[in-house]
Amino acid sequence: MSVIRFENVFKSFGDQVVLRDFNMEIRAGETKVILGGGGSGKTTILKMVLGLVRPDSGRVYIEERDITNLSETELNPIRRRIGMVFQEGALFDSLTVGENVAYRMREDKNHSEKEIDQTVRKLLGFVGLEHAIDKFPSELSGGMVRRAGIARALSENPSILLYDEPTAGLDPITSRSICELVIELRDLEGVASLFVTHDLRSATTLATEFAEIQPDGEIEFKRGTDLVCLVNTRFLMLKDGTVFFEGNDEALKNVKDEYVQEFLS
Repeated sequence: MSVIRFENVFKSFGDQVVLRDFNMEIRAGETKVILGGGGSGKTTILKMVLGLVRPDSGRVYIEERDITNLSETELNPIRRRIGMVFQEGALFDSLTVGENVAYRMREDKNHSEKEIDQTVRKLLGFVGLEHAIDKFPSELSGGMVRRAGIARALSENPSILLYDEPTAGLDPITSRSICELVIELRDLEGVASLFVTHDLRSATTLATEFAEIQPDGEIEFKRGTDLVCLVNTRFLMLKDGTVFFEGNDEALKNVKDEYVQEFLS
């Protein structure tokens, strides 16, 4: 079953065509890494998944439900199944890390304070920030803010995660920690992901490594080999509003096209 599906989507803003006959499908546990220059439609795709932007024509499906023309009230329960991780974390400055992670659960008013506290501590433990529960965003490093953003995105146990440049501007070690969280969610939790990025190092990590639980319960990250093909992560490159390329990392490297090679250089 597809978790996200775009069928023949067209979208323009004024005279600018952003998406042109765009098709895409993502299944549970799969990641699509979306590449493309500025104005190629990457952010528009994320907004369409959330129902914030509607196509001029074509259809958008989330977990097999057509959301193209749904009202805001109808979209709300669907949006609860989707987590969004922003480039800068987008945390509320006046709230602590714990309060930021708890925000959506408190807004829904479907959880007791005990349930909220347990969930917040579990999620902060998952992203390695349990010690920062009472800190404010201004007291965190850039990487810690991004990890807190992931914890907040997971607060409603989403089946879909959207990442908008989550590793931009981070050092390689911190970027690596973000990628490991994405891989763990993909491989061990079956979360479907759209990962918009210009960071090819991080994109390659997602496409070549997988997470595996060891007998002692520890999680180990391994590189794929000829015997282990990472079919659950594919690249999708946009150009002039259309899908210019779709395939795995090896196929992308072997594309003999000036646009692709310039992007990869």
